[in-house]
Amino acid sequence: MASEMGEWKAQLSLRVRQAFRADLEEFAAREKRKLGNLAELILEWVFEQLKTAGSTQDLLKYGIRRHESRTKRNEENRRIAT
Repeated sequence: MASEMGEWKAQLSLRVRQAFRADLEEFAAREKRKLGNLAELILEWVFEQLKTAGSTQDLLKYGIRRHESRTKRNEENRRIAT
């Protein structure tokens, strides 16, 4: 199958827990994406992170910080500065 940019894509099939799939589908719907598109985006991103980390063990060592609102960060920075 060719993509819009002329790049050929290969199908990938994997098994996940039903609850995980439901969560992914819900997230994809919120993002107005198809499940396959979201999965491709996540897989490509995490693979870049894995290559940077060098191993799955090192990748899993580092957590992802939860997103804080800019306002909350600015308030915290002001509190520290005073």
